[in-house]
Amino acid sequence: MHAMVGEVEIDTSRADEAHELLQTFTVPTAKSQPGFISGTWVRRLDGKRGRSILLFESEETARACAEIASQGPPPGAPVKVVSMEVYEVMAQA
Repeated sequence: MHAMVGEVEIDTSRADEAHELLQTFTVPTAKSQPGFISGTWVRRLDGKRGRSILLFESEETARACAEIASQGPPPGAPVKVVSMEVYEVMAQA
C-alpha cells in the first residue's frame, strides 16, 4: 500500500469557498481514482494550509493520482498546491 501526501496553501479570505471545493471537487475526484482506498483531509488551525493523506493499493496508482493532483485545482480556485509526494505505507493503526 502507498500514500499520496499533499499540501496546499489556502486563501483564508475564501475559506468557505475552499471547503466547498474540497467537498464537491477534490474528494469526489480522489474517490474516483483507480486503486483509491481512503483519504483524510486536514486544515491547520490558522486555516492557511491543508494536508491530505490518500491511501492507494499500489505505488503506481498513488503516483498516477499525485500526477493529477499536482496540476492543481481549477483556475481561480482558493487553494494552491504546495507539494504532492508518494510514500510507502509502513504501518497503520
